[in-house]
Amino acid sequence: MKRWKIIVAAIVVLAIIVSVLAFNKKKMSAVSSDGIKDVYYVSVEKASKKYLSETLSLVGTIYANNDVNIFAEAAGKITAVFVKVGEYKSAGTVLFQIDDELRKAAYMSAEANFEKAKKDYERLQSLYQQRSATDAQLDQAKLGAVLAEAQFIIAKRQLEDTKIKTPISGIITASYVNVGSMLQGPPQQTIVANIIDISRLKIKLNVSEKDAFVLKVGDQVKVTVDVYPGVKFNGKIESISSKADEAHTFPVEIIINNERTYPLKAGMFVRVDFSSLRERETIVIPRAALVGSVKNPQLFVIENRIAKLRNVTVGKESGLFIQVLAGLTEGETVVVNGQNNLVDNVKVEIL
Repeated sequence: MKRWKIIVAAIVVLAIIVSVLAFNKKKMSAVSSDGIKDVYYVSVEKASKKYLSETLSLVGTIYANNDVNIFAEAAGKITAVFVKVGEYKSAGTVLFQIDDELRKAAYMSAEANFEKAKKDYERLQSLYQQRSATDAQLDQAKLGAVLAEAQFIIAKRQLEDTKIKTPISGIITASYVNVGSMLQGPPQQTIVANIIDISRLKIKLNVSEKDAFVLKVGDQVKVTVDVYPGVKFNGKIESISSKADEAHTFPVEIIINNERTYPLKAGMFVRVDFSSLRERETIVIPRAALVGSVKNPQLFVIENRIAKLRNVTVGKESGLFIQVLAGLTEGETVVVNGQNNLVDNVKVEIL
């Protein structure tokens, strides 16, 4: 008797469970004329425009505004050195002196010949006007004066080349020769020194394809270095290359002034913050609304209680939100929760 009561109770409980499940299935399912059977419950949000705070911070390297190797223009022995590494030299300053004894003698001879040829030509001109000289004599005197002038110019330049000068103003970073060193001239010139101009500095770095089309020449940037914590330097984009490198990134060059209070040196690492990317109004959605990966982004848009799967193009991420560049308009209803159970063209109920 007791066993029979247990069996009856078990049957009653099982019947109740089946009834509840049937009721829930009936509630969660609806049959429509268009063949859509299942109803899914989802959470949604409206696509809206917001000021998305985008930040781009990259590490770059400082280069001198001008970096020049100085070469010997004449062959010979160094007789004097007027430079030390670390010194500042103005453009045109003599750094090294090459033995000039023979070139000075050649210069003096060429100068004398030129002066004589010039006077001979002037004398022939006077005689020619008096009809005491022929055309041939005048032409010969003119040719002699021109050739003598050419030899004089060559001798003058060869003498000047014995004084090795800096072509730019800057700081000497290396000196490769001493008194007594033998130098070679063209075509295999001896390098004698290196000088850099760091009154202005170049920062070189590379940006991605997306950033290369957002950034513009002339955009302002902020530059920081580890050696001066809390100090920010103002700079601007000088150039953006139109050709990518092998890594498909684009070289960017930034110009900053070198301050005396916080001097910088070529070769230092810096961090560049691109302020031109910040606070742009754009359509954003929660990152959780995406179906699949960022490389192939999709989402569900609700149209008349039907979930439509749509391809979109996304951009930058900012916290829990992501920028939508194409495929979605402001005000459309996007599924943000429950989309993992959806397929295209299913009926949904919004919670």
